[in-house]
Amino acid sequence: MIVKDVMNKNVMTVEPSDTVQEAAEMMAERNSKCVIVTEKEKLVGILTDWDFLAKVCAKAGDSTKMKVEEIMTDKVIVTGPDTDIDEAAKIMVEHGIKKLPIVTENVLIGVVTAMEIVAAEPKLMEEVSSLILMSKKQKPVAG
Repeated sequence: MIVKDVMNKNVMTVEPSDTVQEAAEMMAERNSKCVIVTEKEKLVGILTDWDFLAKVCAKAGDSTKMKVEEIMTDKVIVTGPDTDIDEAAKIMVEHGIKKLPIVTENVLIGVVTAMEIVAAEPKLMEEVSSLILMSKKQKPVAG
């Protein structure tokens, strides 16, 4: 099975020029821990709940004036739509990420999560379980 068979095509995105407050409100409304940052459909970054904590809250930043591009992670681990689910799971574990954007020529076409991988391939539960437990043990990595 490949990632395009299980990826979520309805991806929540923001623009780099959006305010951090707008992104936070969107994430809160959808109960999400991250949002993908795109510019003209091209993936340019990812913004996670950890980015908010470490780069805004901890530094008493003004989220109504701060732009997403100021705090997003711009080095995003991605894969293509034809990547095997086993390989996607390995990439996620290797980089400590729970969400893996799927791109074609740097254009975002979807996202696959650790939970979607486990749902599709229960045999991978042991491999990706470290990602699920990670948030309780250590600082999360972008993704």
